[in-house]
Amino acid sequence: MSTLYLTEQYAYVKKHDDSLVVQLQDHTKRDIPLMKIDHVIVVGEITLTTPALTALLAQGAEICYLSERGDYRGRLSPPFSKNTFLRRRQYAACADMERTLAVARWIVAGKLENQRTLLLRNNRKLADPEVAEAAAAIRRSISTVPSAADLNSLRGVEGNGAASYFGAFARLLRQDLGFTRRVRRPATDRVNALLGLAYTCLMNQVSAAIQTVGMDAYAGYLHAAQYARPSLALDLMEEFRPVIADSVVLTLINNRTIQADDFEEELGTFRLTAAGRRHFYQQFEERLNTEIEHPVFGYRTTYRRCLELQVRLLAKWLEGDIPAYPPFTVR
Repeated sequence: MSTLYLTEQYAYVKKHDDSLVVQLQDHTKRDIPLMKIDHVIVVGEITLTTPALTALLAQGAEICYLSERGDYRGRLSPPFSKNTFLRRRQYAACADMERTLAVARWIVAGKLENQRTLLLRNNRKLADPEVAEAAAAIRRSISTVPSAADLNSLRGVEGNGAASYFGAFARLLRQDLGFTRRVRRPATDRVNALLGLAYTCLMNQVSAAIQTVGMDAYAGYLHAAQYARPSLALDLMEEFRPVIADSVVLTLINNRTIQADDFEEELGTFRLTAAGRRHFYQQFEERLNTEIEHPVFGYRTTYRRCLELQVRLLAKWLEGDIPAYPPFTVR
């Protein structure tokens, strides 16, 4: 099972027998067996018929809508899990500040550890002292996570780690695409445009995993509750930002799969061209399907599966089956 990326503008998608038929503007058609699809990303002006949507939902597939620029618009999900007891435990932990802080500490520690690992891995050949110092600074931040007395101080620790990490990120890039610092929205350079799209795609994958397990993506711990904010999805994607999203961006840039002319500029902001988006989604899907040994279970599985396993581990902690939530970390 994999993700179907619909990126050709004004494509028309309908169901025929046990397949989806994608009809493009030039009247060419492509058939995709429904059984191979567990996720659909719809980018821009693309039409899915009601029978196509119904068939996808019936087999448990998630459908995510993005703008042509890559901004998240919304999603369609299969019926919500019937496991109300798990969600009640999730909400109870959200109302307990001690337990909320515990989960948030585990998540931040995992994210910082993976940021540090990414810097060290990429610095093996570079031997750049500034990258090495950034990794050392992140390690110092990790050591202060257990002593963070509340969420605000913990977010300060996370922010310090992020400043060190993105302060060195440009030194890992083998192309100069104008990156100097992390800017969320709008993306004022090409690298931030890639990072923003990667994080949006990652959040959607984590949201789908949360839906599969039966938890509420909007009730989180590290990220404050706000209307329409999928706080738990934002929480659980933190550990995977460096190892999935940032890794995809580095691979695309450093292998020159994506270059400066794969972007369009409009009023000082950047977005990928249609060709650039195809390269991006292909690399993102390859990363999700890359196998790794899970740090807790010890067997090899894909990053895509690891997203769901982390949600299940959090559920096990909420149900009292394990003493702590083990964040996903790589070596």
